[in-house]
Amino acid sequence: MDLLNGPWRRELARLPWGIVLLVVALAGFGLVVLYSAAGGSLNPWALKQGIRFAVLLGAAVVLAMVPPERWLAWAWPIYFTLLAALLGVELVGAVRGGSQRWLDIGIMQFQPSELMKLGIILALARYYHYVPKGYETRPDVLLPALVLIAMPAGLVMLQPDLGTALAIVFGGVVVLFLAGVRLWLFGAAAAAMAAMLPVAWSLLHEYQRNRVLIFLDPESDPRGAGYHITQSKIAIGSGGLTGKGFLNGTQSHLDYLPELHTDFAFATMAEEWGLLGGMYVIILYGCVLAWGIRTAMNANSQFQRLMCVGLVATLFFYLAINMMMVMGLAPVVGIPLPLISWGGSAMLTVMILLGLVMGIARANRARLD
Repeated sequence: MDLLNGPWRRELARLPWGIVLLVVALAGFGLVVLYSAAGGSLNPWALKQGIRFAVLLGAAVVLAMVPPERWLAWAWPIYFTLLAALLGVELVGAVRGGSQRWLDIGIMQFQPSELMKLGIILALARYYHYVPKGYETRPDVLLPALVLIAMPAGLVMLQPDLGTALAIVFGGVVVLFLAGVRLWLFGAAAAAMAAMLPVAWSLLHEYQRNRVLIFLDPESDPRGAGYHITQSKIAIGSGGLTGKGFLNGTQSHLDYLPELHTDFAFATMAEEWGLLGGMYVIILYGCVLAWGIRTAMNANSQFQRLMCVGLVATLFFYLAINMMMVMGLAPVVGIPLPLISWGGSAMLTVMILLGLVMGIARANRARLD
């Protein structure tokens, strides 16, 4: 009992509880948004989301107690298990909404692509942890790293899930850049991608091409493919500075705003809480991101630094793409707003992400004590 009370109590005290409170504040606000989206009811979204968050917050705290060195040892098994799961999706995956993204494991339907956003960070951080300084850009070092990114991204594109594939690539590229890969290679890769745009365009599904075209000109089909983004911008704009008031959103409550509880939850929130509500979310998440970067700067090893910054970059990708999407600054790609939007897979990914970063923060503080 003394062993449990002593070391565990000391390690729990080293956790960044201020960040935990910020996360609770964000998730709590998300529950308020989902309560309003359901017309002032805990069902079908707010109650289930609240229970899910409570369970996953406890899981994040448990993950934070795992020594970061363990993830170095587990990085390859996690990556290849998720890669095998992605192959399983292609072979026997469940189809929902026209996409084949889920594995039915009996008690739940599991979406491996969500966790691969974290798996690619762990794998690349471990890979570059053992690369000698100055060797990062050598072809025999760089090519395997690119293959590690390309395999899961390609499998996710087959599902098809462009948004998740982009998130995997983004996280991987961030780790490559921070590991020391030369900047000119990223410029060369960007030029090559630009030259391949006609080929990439032909490979996109029809609905994906429509999303890009509507992003460029939403007014071309305001009642069809452009309906989502048009109604989202109306909802956000009508909220003004302080919003229309809790439970008083018209675009959402009159069913003009589609996907008001998932991809467009930020628009639902902005209509009722206005610019002030949006700034509340942005500032709180800004504090979380700044803490994550500071944690990475104080990390004890190359693996921990790369893992931490890669995870923070993945969280930033979620936030930036969703907010840009609902404001018409990016194509609609189905990226939810973490802790605000309804959804179990995305919340699971984000809470694991936060648990891993909290674990590094705990280890940093333990070194100073």
